[in-house]
Amino acid sequence: MLGNLINNQAPLPRSKPLAKLTGEGFFMLNRNERLILSSEDLRRAITRIAYEILERNKGSKDLIIVGLHTRGVPLADRLANIIESLEGTKPPVGKLDISLYRDDFVGRAKPVIKSTELPVPIEDRVVVLVDDVLYTGRSIRAAMDALTDFGRARSIQLAVLVDRGHREVPIRPDYIGKNIPTSRDEAVSVKLEEIDSVEAVTLSPKLMPNTNEANSFGEETKD
Repeated sequence: MLGNLINNQAPLPRSKPLAKLTGEGFFMLNRNERLILSSEDLRRAITRIAYEILERNKGSKDLIIVGLHTRGVPLADRLANIIESLEGTKPPVGKLDISLYRDDFVGRAKPVIKSTELPVPIEDRVVVLVDDVLYTGRSIRAAMDALTDFGRARSIQLAVLVDRGHREVPIRPDYIGKNIPTSRDEAVSVKLEEIDSVEAVTLSPKLMPNTNEANSFGEETKD
């Protein structure tokens, strides 16, 4: 680029925009990818959800925070840590795999089954399900089916980082980090430090299913 300027030529266009996501550097966005939430936006949204959980339940007694694989798991851990900093007690944190409970399980490629761990019985407890993106609602319905195999919770609440709309079943979140209006031709990608080494939520045109990049970051096969 410097050589172009010296020779009075226009600088070459940058094929991918830069977006500052953390205080330590930049992350290269893909072409046509738009930043929706920065790392600081994410921190504020998760903190607000933690406060809302405590306010609604009048404290952390009998809470269990359960994250859906994949990015719901680190989000659940973060919420539990914030609740501990506020209440002095960390609620139990679990993780849930819903692969075998999906209504489109038959005919799909063989799923990779991940661990389901519930550290305490859910009987007579308030279970807060945590996921990164809420789309059609079918994944959350599968999660509730999975939970019933472990007992009868007093109540099940839903916390999502992003609600992008387009519901196909009557599922409504109790706690929302950000409502993002989208079309079905767009992809919402959540990037978390624990998994992706960066922090952001981005919006981009949905890639064709046969591309290798279709699931490089974020959810987008999840519904």
